[in-house]
Amino acid sequence: MPLRALFGLLLCAGCAPLSAQDATRAPEPNTRVPAGVVRYAPSVFPDRIVLSPAQDAAHGFAVAWRTDATVAAPVLEIVTAGDSPDMGTPRQVRASSRELRTENGIARHHRADVDGLLADTLYAWRVQGGGTWSAWHHARTAPAPGAPLALLYFGDTQNKNVSLTTRVVREAMRHAPDARLALFAGDLVSGGDGEDDNEWGEWFEANESLPTSMAVAPAPGNHEYFEEFEDTPRERRVLGAHWPLQFALPGNGAPGAERTSYWFDYQDVRVAVIDGTSALDLGTAQAQARWLDGVLAASPHRWNIVVTHQPFYSPRAGRDNALLRKHLLPVIRRHAVDLVLQGHDHVYGRRLPGEAPTPVFVVSVAGAKQYRLSEQAQRTMRPVAEDTQLFQVVRIDGAHLRYEARTATGRLYDAFELRDDGSAKSLVDLPEGRIDERRCERAKTLKGRADRCWE
Repeated sequence: MPLRALFGLLLCAGCAPLSAQDATRAPEPNTRVPAGVVRYAPSVFPDRIVLSPAQDAAHGFAVAWRTDATVAAPVLEIVTAGDSPDMGTPRQVRASSRELRTENGIARHHRADVDGLLADTLYAWRVQGGGTWSAWHHARTAPAPGAPLALLYFGDTQNKNVSLTTRVVREAMRHAPDARLALFAGDLVSGGDGEDDNEWGEWFEANESLPTSMAVAPAPGNHEYFEEFEDTPRERRVLGAHWPLQFALPGNGAPGAERTSYWFDYQDVRVAVIDGTSALDLGTAQAQARWLDGVLAASPHRWNIVVTHQPFYSPRAGRDNALLRKHLLPVIRRHAVDLVLQGHDHVYGRRLPGEAPTPVFVVSVAGAKQYRLSEQAQRTMRPVAEDTQLFQVVRIDGAHLRYEARTATGRLYDAFELRDDGSAKSLVDLPEGRIDERRCERAKTLKGRADRCWE
């Protein structure tokens, strides 16, 4: 046996060694942009266009986009979509703009908030650049409660987005072409390596048409922050410059986390997004708990979903987000939230139900970085997975909520249904058609790390 493979076995008892082919492979860089190459420079052409829900998604949405610094105050045009290329005279909405200096040059990020729309109506819209326009995009506002809804949920994308996240997004859209909403559980990019703008460019490229064909609602992850004054007594977490400009999110967040927490209503569901990094590292856990309590108490809907980056019950060894359980978990349990959608730990795990069928806690990962499960997760979660890129489809139709987790190739990995009979909710596991649980078979990564499966 080669010495490298033998060393891998010693580091990871029970894991298979790197194959001879793996032993000669070089790790893939985090972005495809070679050193010294400018791939994602802003220009007069609008790019990084992303639609997000308004607080009331039936009657409004907001759009963010980017141009170079010569474009000062562009507009968004919107009109009811029609079959003729002449759709009539569009309404114009003036955008607000902010400047951002990155490794790719000076850009202006723009935001237009569109209100006064009709529910369940298909609109055509485009955004302005410098003497040019984007394509006309279509977006349908949310119907009134009672209509069926399909939404997508992605765990961390984070690394090698164009290379390996692209296929997951395409497969998700193939499986749910009727999806109206996409939830991302944080760490959309990795950051901190001098390529932040390249990474955001790759995130948008990997997502292709998704951000303009459905509403995108992301949670911030720890990698959306950076360490200021790192390795000094003044070290602290600071929100990255891209986050407040890259998305046009509802401005209704918790005190102290106004830019990174928010909520909105979409048909029969209220979605609340919390900022786990701010709660854990910046002292906002109690403020976010009070805010979340009010958001959930006022919810008029049958279904409630919370999205957060850091899990309440971590499936990775050595992690324990105790502050989330102390301050925010009692609120989530008191209001019997239906789904808690999480990321951060780069494995898959659904926590086994306790005395009550809800909340259902799920951790997933869409991107290339893959960790290993803790022993506790293997006892308290089922199903679990390592070394697996996944996406999730959630379908809500009246009293039924169906959840499916699928692999990057579209195979069914997990499925269950929540049913509401009017007096209580029940969880029905759906094992038919699922593939077997997947575990990491590598002793270590190509970079030699035995605590991960892939990076």
